[in-house]
Amino acid sequence: MQSEFWDVPKGKIAAVVTHLQMFERPAPRKVPAVKAELIAHEKPDLTWYRDLFSRVGGHDWMWFSRLGMDDADLAAVIHHEDVQIFSVRVDGRDEGMLELDYRVPNECELGYFGLTAAMVGTGAGRWLMEHALEKAWEKPVNRFHVHTCTLDSPQALPFYMRSGFTAYDRQVEIADDPRLNGVLPRDSSPQEPII
Repeated sequence: MQSEFWDVPKGKIAAVVTHLQMFERPAPRKVPAVKAELIAHEKPDLTWYRDLFSRVGGHDWMWFSRLGMDDADLAAVIHHEDVQIFSVRVDGRDEGMLELDYRVPNECELGYFGLTAAMVGTGAGRWLMEHALEKAWEKPVNRFHVHTCTLDSPQALPFYMRSGFTAYDRQVEIADDPRLNGVLPRDSSPQEPII
């Protein structure tokens, strides 16, 4: 079988997106001791949110969707009564984020999940995922789902699968390169060349 190539227009980026889901809470896993707190943020400040979002995924992993939103659109999502925002706080500084979205009835989407570079390799990812699973299934949902893409950390997809999610769909997403329109600095995600 011959493979096919699809052109990506100049000024755009392309990512393969993998969708994952689970239909029941997996058995809790043992997690390492982490010196962190999970802090709930009701109606978080937009500047604080954008800063944490950028520090978790903006530079290394090209998280850009929320950074390109105007204040009203961003507030409509993160201040929605069916969206829960948490931070991972270490020594008074927020070093990770968890966003659970219940806006679709009977479902929870793991909207955003990540840690700053300072927390990678400390066991905080497993610790945070156990909190995510616990909180997601506290509500009467039938499905917990997430998506990740090839612009994210290469550790994300296998981590979600080890955490109990099963892949069920794959798509290609093409978007404006956020480094060319000022949403992200030009030196973001150096592993992805600007074309």
